[in-house]
Amino acid sequence: MTKLIFTNARLIDPEAGTDALGWLHVADGRIVASGDGPAPDTDAQVIDCGGQCLAPGIVDIGVKVCEPGERHKESYKSAGLAAAAGGVTTMVTRPDTLPAIDTPETLEFVTRRAQADTPVNVLTMAALTKGRDGREMTEIGFLMDAGAVAFTDCDHVVTDTKVFSRALTYARACGALVIAHPQDPGLSHGAAATSGKFAALRGLPAVSPMAERMGLDRDIALLEMTGAAYHADQITTARALPALERAKRNGLDITAGTSIHHLTLNELDVADYRTFFKVKPPLRSEDDRQAVIEAVRSGLIDTISSMHTPQDEESKRLPFEEAASGAVALETLLPAALRLYHADQLDLPTLFRAMTLNPAKRLGLDCGRLSAGAPADLVLFDPDVPFVLDRFTLKSKSQNTPFDGQRMQGKVTATYVAGKEIFRRS
Repeated sequence: MTKLIFTNARLIDPEAGTDALGWLHVADGRIVASGDGPAPDTDAQVIDCGGQCLAPGIVDIGVKVCEPGERHKESYKSAGLAAAAGGVTTMVTRPDTLPAIDTPETLEFVTRRAQADTPVNVLTMAALTKGRDGREMTEIGFLMDAGAVAFTDCDHVVTDTKVFSRALTYARACGALVIAHPQDPGLSHGAAATSGKFAALRGLPAVSPMAERMGLDRDIALLEMTGAAYHADQITTARALPALERAKRNGLDITAGTSIHHLTLNELDVADYRTFFKVKPPLRSEDDRQAVIEAVRSGLIDTISSMHTPQDEESKRLPFEEAASGAVALETLLPAALRLYHADQLDLPTLFRAMTLNPAKRLGLDCGRLSAGAPADLVLFDPDVPFVLDRFTLKSKSQNTPFDGQRMQGKVTATYVAGKEIFRRS
């Protein structure tokens, strides 16, 4: 295996909370040591980082790869290339495929495809209920044996509380993590925007932020009853934060994430019905966005993810109410997150704590850190290089990004998985 020493690097260590110049020694696919001052004299290949940032590779929970069923939107090959170009070294993929990943056989199929076609690590979540229809739970134990790292019905909320409580109880017995979408499905059904003046002026069907709070309150009550391990996939409103804080304070095994789009965009970005800005849950008010940023800074919200959701042109070129929800974000996750850094809202160790360390810890992985013994899954990036995003240069099969044509700052220079370079910007 190649031995590497990264020198003159700005080491972003989310575990220590530091951002300082130093060196990093890698051998046999793992980090050996790091430090400041002169690098040790070894026979390793020296990579001069030129003062650029070197950080753990991003661990992205909630990536949709459209195999099986919709390879024209995204394949494992295209998603893997996009992830490598975006500094994502571990993709945790969703089971909302056609058919859903709800049996060991389907899980083994996508695992084989991922191993054959992607240069990054791929972990797969399985459906919590069969067909994601909320009626009968899946074989959680068998799916764990087949490699499932968590269980979720994605944006299909399990409305039958008895089914959900049984699934949580069984998941606890198996030591499984359940990932849920906190939302009251009755209030949010058919909504395309968040309630308020903007949605009213645009004549868009809207949902109150309370729908998220109500969904989270219900899930927290079931957690108190079952003691399961639970992760809320997206917390996007200020209304939900007090309930989350109380649940954590009361000792429940609960963590929460948010998406990069809800951290960097608000409801006004929809403007004149631009469907690339239609995501689920819908973009929120600026007050909500600021509250969620503060929750990430304080650690109340644990993870930031891309919620990468490819959609083809035909499903987006429709009236706003009818257009499909979702946006691609594997390649834009890091430069979009750097908007918060350049705005002095979040520093780099805090950002990478939410994008690498915390997701890895929640899934029981040893990546997402720069400590000795950790896998050498790394991203080298220049946080200051400016560019205008052209969606047609993205490596994803689908180019439904809300950042098309926008000025951004920060680009990935190189990505490494187990010490092997899998991407370098030309």
